[in-house]
Amino acid sequence: MSLHIHDTSSRAIREFVPVEAGRASIYLCGATVQAPPHIGHIRSGVNFDVLRRWLARSGYDVTFCRNVTDIDDKIIRVAAEEGVPWFVVAERNQRAFTWAYDTLGCLPPTVEPRATGHVPEMITLMERLIARGHAYASGGDVYFDVQSYADRYGALSNQKLENMRAAADTDDESCKRDPRDFALWKGEKPGEPTWPTPWGPGRPGWHLECSAMATKYLGPTFDIHGGGIDLIFPHHENEIAQSQAAGDGFARYWMHNGLVKIGAEKMSKSLGNSLLIPEMVQKVRPVELRYYLAVPHYRSPIEYSEEALMEAAAAYQRIEGFVTRAAEVIHDVDADAPLPQAFVDALNDDLGTPQALAVVHEVVREGNVALSRGDKEAVARLLAETQNMLDVLGLDPRSPQWRGAGSDLSPVVDALVAVALEQRKAARERKDYAAADAIRNQLTAAGITVEDTPHGARWELTR
Repeated sequence: MSLHIHDTSSRAIREFVPVEAGRASIYLCGATVQAPPHIGHIRSGVNFDVLRRWLARSGYDVTFCRNVTDIDDKIIRVAAEEGVPWFVVAERNQRAFTWAYDTLGCLPPTVEPRATGHVPEMITLMERLIARGHAYASGGDVYFDVQSYADRYGALSNQKLENMRAAADTDDESCKRDPRDFALWKGEKPGEPTWPTPWGPGRPGWHLECSAMATKYLGPTFDIHGGGIDLIFPHHENEIAQSQAAGDGFARYWMHNGLVKIGAEKMSKSLGNSLLIPEMVQKVRPVELRYYLAVPHYRSPIEYSEEALMEAAAAYQRIEGFVTRAAEVIHDVDADAPLPQAFVDALNDDLGTPQALAVVHEVVREGNVALSRGDKEAVARLLAETQNMLDVLGLDPRSPQWRGAGSDLSPVVDALVAVALEQRKAARERKDYAAADAIRNQLTAAGITVEDTPHGARWELTR
């Protein structure tokens, strides 16, 4: 079976057929950088990173575009509260997001455009909409006329125009023809940044920027548009309206991930229930947090609990334990070994990560049995299958991401730990167990755990 994905716009599972054979284009609504990221934000990054990896493993040349909204009402509000320029807030938090994506093993996007770098494209899009009768300038603002698109507006969110609430995205709604019209451009206000346009200075509206950036880098019609389920309305609905009204085909498939909740509430900064990434990776290792976010189906909500987080960490450690033990026996893994068909079928069925990880655990169980029997041929095959599956999911414990090999300090750490373990080995051989224990305790205090195995001491960084 080829890849099939749930398309929000058709509310059905559809076979993935790209615009261009052999190529896949993805646009993911990235961060609005008014605050640092919590796990609700980064869940989207992990889910679509798995999709990207699976498309690449399936033979597609993937272009992955993830935007940054670096100008917004919330950013301006935070900057005013802190008494700093808006760009200080945006830059600080964009760096925090980049660190979080990197820390959880998300591959860098092919391109990561900022809204403020694409004002010329936004102006061109507004000019096209005005020329086609779908937008109008009023009071220094520019608005999209929803009545001009009434026959299709609301299709993504399955709403009727007459039942929709007012956009409520400006201080003065009197400039609008219809209260449901949404702002493409906001005229200048004291203390706010501005850019020049034919209709006067101002700044972008939230929805306009994504249409301009997506089509610039992926073309007027592209494959997949992703984001959290909370973006379906109004953001994605408005993206579709302004893009298609301007004559672009825009996204062919819409994928939305579920939210992370605490109790019955969506995780958000305003509710004060955020679990920020730096805090989370003190509770569990980054790879274990990634596992926690990747296990549920991407469309399912996650009810956060400490207990579930620790269960996920323990489950990953069982996988990691097999890989580590098997690698002591099998030194060369076949990176081209075929994936188990059940794993392939699971991911091709709307990116079914729960079923895919169930296959990983089953192979690990078989691998542990093969290890206990000393069946090296079976261990080699099962280790290759396990690592190749984990590579698709971004969870291979032997990858440079999780082994720390990408760090400039890793050769130094390797050398220093090797010296310490040699000293510990010598102490044990002369039966100076107090000295051996002291070395091990010092390593533990430094975040390095040591495990004695029949093949010698094994160590890993735990923080």
